[in-house]
Amino acid sequence: MQFEVWAPLTDRVALRLGDTAYEMARDPDRGGWWVVEAPAADGDRYGFRLGDDPAVRPDPRGRRLPDGPAGLSAVVDMESTVPASPSPPPGVPLQDAVLYELHVGTFTAEGTFDAAAARLPHLVSLGVTHVELMPVCPFPGRHGWGYDGVAPWAVHEPYGGPGGLARFVEAAHAAGLGVVLDVVHNHLGPWGNHLPAFGPYFTDTHHTPWGAAVNLDAPGSDEVRAYLVGSALAWLRDYRIDGLRLDAVHALADERALTFLEELSAAVDALAAESGRPLFLIAESDRCDPGTTTPRAAGGQGLHAQWNDDFHHALHAALTGESQGYYADFAEAPLAALAKTLTRAFFHDGTWSSFRGRTHGRPVDRRRTPAHRFLGYGQTHDQIGNRALGDRLSASLAPGLLACAAAAVLTGPFVPMLFMGEEWGAGTPWQYFTDHPDPGLAEAVRTGRRREFAAHGWQAEEIPDPQDPATRDRSCLDWTEPERDPHARLLAWYRTLVGLRRSHPDLRDPDLAAVRVAYDEERRWLTFRRGDVRVVLNLSDGPATIALGRNGVRVLASWEPVEHPGPDGRLHVPARTPVLLAP
Repeated sequence: MQFEVWAPLTDRVALRLGDTAYEMARDPDRGGWWVVEAPAADGDRYGFRLGDDPAVRPDPRGRRLPDGPAGLSAVVDMESTVPASPSPPPGVPLQDAVLYELHVGTFTAEGTFDAAAARLPHLVSLGVTHVELMPVCPFPGRHGWGYDGVAPWAVHEPYGGPGGLARFVEAAHAAGLGVVLDVVHNHLGPWGNHLPAFGPYFTDTHHTPWGAAVNLDAPGSDEVRAYLVGSALAWLRDYRIDGLRLDAVHALADERALTFLEELSAAVDALAAESGRPLFLIAESDRCDPGTTTPRAAGGQGLHAQWNDDFHHALHAALTGESQGYYADFAEAPLAALAKTLTRAFFHDGTWSSFRGRTHGRPVDRRRTPAHRFLGYGQTHDQIGNRALGDRLSASLAPGLLACAAAAVLTGPFVPMLFMGEEWGAGTPWQYFTDHPDPGLAEAVRTGRRREFAAHGWQAEEIPDPQDPATRDRSCLDWTEPERDPHARLLAWYRTLVGLRRSHPDLRDPDLAAVRVAYDEERRWLTFRRGDVRVVLNLSDGPATIALGRNGVRVLASWEPVEHPGPDGRLHVPARTPVLLAP
């Protein structure tokens, strides 16, 4: 078996395989690369010694860390790990997708790929098309969100390692579900990160909230880019994952003419063409920049979609009335803000952002930008977990308002995404939790979290301790809830909406310019049209009478009982009720 590693900063590299050391030779065709042939089998532990440093470090491209980030790599035979005759992926294009964000460690109490796979029938009955897994790369300890991973090619061992991920993808495909994986390229975790010893993976040319930036444009960045692109392609090619969600691309410091995101999107498009599968990249971006998803041929970065936080913020402000932090701009006239995002995607499209203290964003060209370039959602891991108590909308809103949120997301113009448990109004929170083995780092995270919320009036004892195992345990879904009301009723509503989205092509129409919205800020109702389908949201605490301006429509679905509009075209809607109508 050939072992290789990029280590341009040293004059000697040795492979440590089991109890045997093998001196490696420079690759004459690739600068900074070292290679050696050695007999190895699946599961064998190995690592590299650099120069005179006695430390044996795991392989930066290693597929498995059985003992966590502090241990050695293990050889993985991918041919035996991934099924030889896998079930075909569903091949659902992004335009027709309904995504479901899932955290493996809290989707079930067991917190494993296999336990999550056992719950896939629930997602099939819900009607979603893709499962979006939060990061699964190795991170410190057993439990965590996964955004402090340190090995972008490997799989967290407590979840089930590479074999567990392969089994999950196979089970999802067999059930007709696609799989999207959340990957982090903008930083690595602070503990167990061995990359700086191997080469210039980071640069002081730029600084990020996590310290030195990943090296995307300084000397040595060609190999760093190849490292990250190779990792992304490995998930798609070797595990047959259907798409990637790219974490916080606005934090990628990159001043090269050909950006890393363009390079990555070109590589993924090439793999999609080669494999005949509709692979896609979804960005998380804070820029409100349509260039993120503009095709490369038109001068954009060529990603296939991006999360739309502006839609979330407008919907959240309309539902809750919250006005702190980044909700301030949306809370001034929340229904107007929601109407703008439904028709123009971004609220901040060159407008003043009081949260940022400057103008922000750029307008979306609705003639050229299809609605499926954006994901719409009412809840995500960020928007729940970054709250002080990790409280979901279900902790404070009446079921009817949760039903309104579902209607806005699932019948709106964007690709819908749900967060696990949202579909039944889960009573469990989703809190910020860690399991750092380093006591100093654990205390820094704990005090930092409490200091952050102390600035907003919270007492330290009110903030859940991220290191307390009970914080993670509280965040696990309670799978007895969907079987009883009020959860069962909300779950049935979500299934109805997903089914209507599938059966009514108007609800998947990508034409943003065709969306028509009317609203009454004071009376708290909003309606929007998607072709022949009209959606009415009464967010008020009292009934509303809304003039539809047309006759001959019927009620497709409603949260509370609603009579068909009369001859005058007026619809009487109970408090906190969404209604769908069509000819």
